[in-house]
Amino acid sequence: MQVKVAEFVGESKKGWQDAIENAVSEASKNHSNITGVEVYNWTADCHNNKIMEYKANIKIAYTE
Repeated sequence: MQVKVAEFVGESKKGWQDAIENAVSEASKNHSNITGVEVYNWTADCHNNKIMEYKANIKIAYTE
């Protein structure tokens, strides 16, 4: 079994956890056998000193 890795960016107005879940959900549309997730970057867009959108860069591991 060969494991492959793909990168995704998740976004959410709710929080980083939701951003990660959105990215995994998007990844699952093309990769049905996800075996793991690595979060390697957390960022956010701010406006008037408040976070407006959370972003998470992830790598997913999957098998074909």
